[in-house]
This record gives sequence, C-alpha cells and structure tokens, in this order.
Amino acid sequence: MWPYGLDALRDHAAVDVIELPPPGRVARVRARLGIGPRPVEGLGVTWDENTAYRMQILHPRTRFATGVIWLTDMAQAGSSPARLVSMLSGAESVWVLCEAQLDPLHRLLGDRGPRVFSIPFGIDSDFFSAQPFPTQPRIVSVGNDRDRDPAALYAALARVLAARPDTDVVVQTASELVPPDGVRVVRHMPHAELRDLYATASVVVVPTRPNLHASGMTVALEALSTARPVVVSDTPGMRQYVSEGRTGHLVPPGDPEALAGAVLALLDDPQRASELGRNGRIEVEHSFTTQIMVAALVQGLLHRA
Repeated sequence: MWPYGLDALRDHAAVDVIELPPPGRVARVRARLGIGPRPVEGLGVTWDENTAYRMQILHPRTRFATGVIWLTDMAQAGSSPARLVSMLSGAESVWVLCEAQLDPLHRLLGDRGPRVFSIPFGIDSDFFSAQPFPTQPRIVSVGNDRDRDPAALYAALARVLAARPDTDVVVQTASELVPPDGVRVVRHMPHAELRDLYATASVVVVPTRPNLHASGMTVALEALSTARPVVVSDTPGMRQYVSEGRTGHLVPPGDPEALAGAVLALLDDPQRASELGRNGRIEVEHSFTTQIMVAALVQGLLHRA
C-alpha cells in the first residue's frame, strides 16, 4: 500500500500518514528563515532524503529518521546539495540500503551527525511468487531510474539476437534510444502485468552505470522472487543482492560484450538458468522480504547508542 511495503510498520507501532506535496518557494523561504510551521512531537519517518526535506518544511517533526538513496552518489561526485546535508544533520538517524553507502554518508554528515545504519532491501515475496520456468526463451529488462544504462542494454541485446534470433525480448523503459530490431519496448507496466512478465522470462537483465545505491535492486529481487536468474551490472550495492554464480551473474558496467555473454550462457543452458532462479527464490525468502526489511528498520530506529 505504501512505497516498498512500509505499511508493514503498522505491525510494530501506531502510524499516522501525512501528505507531502512539493513545497512552494514561499514555504522554502519561510523554513530557511526559521518562521515555518512549528515542529510537532513524534517520530517522523520517510523513505528517502527528498521526502524528508518536504516533511521538515511542510510538517516538521521534533524527531525524524529517513532513508538516504541518491545523496551518497552525489557526495562521491562532489555535488551534495547543502540544503539536504543541513536537513539530514538534524535527523535522529538515517539508513541506507547497501553497506557501500555507509562510509560516504558518515564522511558527509560528520562525527556529530545522526546515527547511520544499513538495512537489507525487501520486496513482497507473496505477490512476486515463484513460477514454473518457461519453455520459450525470453529476455526481460525493466527500469527507468537515472542510473540505468539503456545504451549498454541495447548493444548487448543486438549481440544476443544476432546469435539467438529465436529469442523474444521485452524491455520496459522510458528511454528514447532506438532499440535494435527484435526488441519490443513497453513504456509503462502496472505491477500485476510486471509480475506476469517476469513469469515468462528466461533471464532478467538489469544494466546500470556505476553507482553506490544499488540501482536496479528492486527489479533484481522481484525477478529472483519469481525464481528467475538475473544478469546485472557489478556495482558495490548490487553485490549485496545478487550472488555471482548462485542467483545470477554480475558483469562490469558499460560492457555490452560481457553482458551479452552472460545472457547467452543462461539462454544456452536453461537447466542451469532454472537452478539459479530457484536459488534466487530461496535467497529472497531468507534475506530480502518486506517483513525482513521492516523488522531491520524498526530495530535500527529503536536503537539507542
């Protein structure tokens, strides 16, 4: 019901929901001048740093905690927005979804900043249930976030289709790049249709540019939960969610040849692909469900140094 299953927090505490539209210029100016709404009691919890910024301008809390997603990559690039850093400095705690983000965030917020901890990302393993392995070869790729790499994807798919023209390929993307012949592009797909699409896949492919926040982990875990092997870019965050040779393959970012080779290896050995998919389902059940994620979040929020 809430993004990424955060409604499961209601299993642990009483929760009120507030609406957070984008703050206007006047609201931002008033907040900077210290004449905005007065903070109210209670712990405010938001999924990411941008939502936390909205909350602390429109409905500020005396105590708040938030996830951090993009800021660590911005810090690595030397472009951290001062408004976000200042806002996060007042948090009680912040969390990240992969351990590679911990050190950059510690350096950004300093020793006097909020407590920083990491939790495993999780998905709804009941909704994305394990499905029988398909008999017809199909590649599926899904995703639109800023770190996806459609150019590498299309270059790899062209190589795959040259070697295996019998393969069906479906890509859900907002990219305006022209796909190779034989690739069907879908611009938008509701979750129920996405779940059904995973079930038809022989392999799910998630190429990304280098990043720390594990771009593509949602798609990777949803595919693994459906018992499908994945081929993903080898980034520090993704290594936490995909086990090389056990649930899929990690390939260097920006390397279409390696990406195509890993995909072809799975298409050519459906028994092995099916085994990796089954391993992936087990790994999701043990480590990456919504319930596991929320339990880890609650434990982190309740921690007192």
